[in-house]
Amino acid sequence: MANSNDQVIQINMEDVVMFNHISDRARTLEASQIREIAEHGMKLGGVLPLWFGEGSWPTNPLIVEAAVKSLRAGNHMYQPNNGALNFRQEICAYSNDLYGSDLTPERITVKPSDMQGLMLAAQSLVSPGDRVVTLVPGWPNIAAAFAAVGGNMVSQTIVVKDGKWVLDVDALLDALTPDTKAVVINSPNNPTGWTMRAEDQKTVLAHCRKHGIWIVADDVYSRLYRHGRIAPSFLSIADKDDLLISVNSFSKSWSMTGWRLGWLVAPAQLEAKLGQLTEFNTSCTSGFVQDAGIVALREGEPEVKEMAAKINTGYEIAAEQLAAFERVEFIKPDGAFYCFFRIDGVKDSSAVTRKIMEETKVGLAPGIAFGAPGEGHLRLCYARPREELEEAFSRLAPFLKT
Repeated sequence: MANSNDQVIQINMEDVVMFNHISDRARTLEASQIREIAEHGMKLGGVLPLWFGEGSWPTNPLIVEAAVKSLRAGNHMYQPNNGALNFRQEICAYSNDLYGSDLTPERITVKPSDMQGLMLAAQSLVSPGDRVVTLVPGWPNIAAAFAAVGGNMVSQTIVVKDGKWVLDVDALLDALTPDTKAVVINSPNNPTGWTMRAEDQKTVLAHCRKHGIWIVADDVYSRLYRHGRIAPSFLSIADKDDLLISVNSFSKSWSMTGWRLGWLVAPAQLEAKLGQLTEFNTSCTSGFVQDAGIVALREGEPEVKEMAAKINTGYEIAAEQLAAFERVEFIKPDGAFYCFFRIDGVKDSSAVTRKIMEETKVGLAPGIAFGAPGEGHLRLCYARPREELEEAFSRLAPFLKT
């Protein structure tokens, strides 16, 4: 028995020694609470997985076939760091049509996923100690990326006012002091669905121009806007030399989460540096995946519209179901595909999501994962088929009632 205890102590001491030898940045990183609850649920089995920001529909066969065709044609080699020129040109055509912008290929960097784009933005802009403003509640990986490179993180809160999620723009401007390096704005927002109005974007852009502050716009949900074809975007109002980086992805609107494909729009002066950072991170994005992306942009507009319709159906089901419970407060989102709802009396959302999962076999994300203002809330992804959502709420009903 003593030997067993000694071995446990030895293992723990080795962990401590190793922990002291890693960087301060790595040491201070915190695990994703969304990932933790999901990993636990996967072990339980039989859980309806509504925790991640991911639809349940497979990628359109047209896009899949484009990748297969590219592989069969021998597209197996390294690609340019910033992405294949024909793909960058296609991204320009797509974006210019949507936003009325005038993008050129040297402003586009292809990368594997929205998350990698945020990390490239952080690495290219932020030095240790630089002040970076983010919004909460917000997807935790955004702040984590900028904190990982040494950013001094400051948050502004999206709040509920008159039955809507709102951001006090005047308070945001006050937070964007001249010593601020960057502000990161995810709109439509994960998890609330809040979307920044075009007039507020103009105000923020003017302020950031005046003080030389970078805007990093996470536009991954831009096509999942409940009030039109596209959410308001800084790309529609910014000049080519403005301090703006827009990050986007194929994951959500084209059902391509596992493909790991996205792009980043930045001033042309950053092209070389973004290419170098890509070299030191991933080298490049796979060529056959980029070929699939070309087809998605050229021929996938019906897929985007169909996805928006499916998500709207999911929203209607989820909103109707949540409205039936007196203890639940749910604010309608303007975009994305989440219900971020509060249950009266809930103080520990992490414990509650585990209790819900174990009692009902429905997997949700805890509100605390999105920052302190999210505590007391739960996030449910409604990008799921009707029958799955109806089953989820059938299981949740006894818990939500009592």
